[in-house]
This record gives sequence, structure tokens and C-alpha cells, in this order.
Amino acid sequence: MTAQKKPRSSTPRARWPFGRATVDLLRRTDGAAAIEFAMIVVPFLGLMLAILQVALLALAQGELETATEVSVRQILTGQAQANNLTQSQFTQLVCSNLTTMFSCGNLMVDVETAGSFGTAITSAPTITFNAQGNVTNQWQYQPGTTGSIVVARVMYQWPLLLGPLGLTLNNMSNGNHLLLATAVFENEPQ
Repeated sequence: MTAQKKPRSSTPRARWPFGRATVDLLRRTDGAAAIEFAMIVVPFLGLMLAILQVALLALAQGELETATEVSVRQILTGQAQANNLTQSQFTQLVCSNLTTMFSCGNLMVDVETAGSFGTAITSAPTITFNAQGNVTNQWQYQPGTTGSIVVARVMYQWPLLLGPLGLTLNNMSNGNHLLLATAVFENEPQ
């Protein structure tokens, strides 16, 4: 028996303008996962870096506040005054209460007395820099006497990574983030 030919349809088939190779290329799916991954990986890694940076910043802020709280207890109880602690010795005391995440060179301590709790300045100071990038502010160290109201501000220049996805956490002109821990208290009777 001979095979009969199928009769051709009277309607013409649609043809792709670039032939059969284009149709095959559009139907392939073996590289789709790689292309999708390439489109997602950059924003995903940027988001992970942003989360890590914010988490480290929050952890560092907590560490600075704890070290400040522990250190100013020396002033509050009069031990710093009795032992004649200097500003550099008190700064070293604060630094000794910090973890290895911190570099003592970026630590700034300002201790001042205030006339009342209402006049205590607790805001972040404006940090100024010289041409070499060093801080030019002069910090006070006035631990006061019995009954004095003391404002202790401990500041740290936290270095930041580049801001992924436009996340910029820097609040200083040199691109760092200023961490600030403040304690306001009245010195105890000695």
C-alpha cells in the first residue's frame, strides 16, 4: 500500500520573520534561571549588606551606651574626683569598657557641668575637621563636685561601608556616622 499524502490546508501558516531558529531560541528555558539569578543577585546582596550595616550600627550604639553608663558611675559616685582622673584617663576608662569593635582613636569624651537639668545640653555637637581629616573640637572635662549636675557625652566616629541601594547612614562630613551616648546626672554626696 502506498502512503497517501495529507491534503494541504487551504489557510497559509504564519511564518516567523527570522525563520525556525528564532522560534527554537524563544522556546528554550535552560538559561532562564541564570538570567533570573543575575537580575536578582545585585539587589539581594545590596539588601543583605544594608541589613548587616544597620545591625552593626545598632549593636555599636548599644555598646557605646553601656560603656558610657558604666564609666560615668566613677564621676557620679565621686571616685573620679577623689582619684583626680584626667580627661585622657577618663577616656581610657571608657575605652576599656568597650569591645574590640571600637578603636580608641575615634572616641571623643565631653564632660561638662550644667546649672540645672533644664539647661543641660544633650544634643550632638557639630564636629569640625582640619585639612588632614582630624577632629579640631576641644572637649571639656568638668566632673564637678557633690550636687553638681553633669552632662557626659561620649561620641564615636563609626566608619560606614558604601551605601547599598542608596542607604546612607552617614551624619558627618567625612562619611562616618557619629554615635552619641549621653548621661545627665547629679553627683552623689561623698
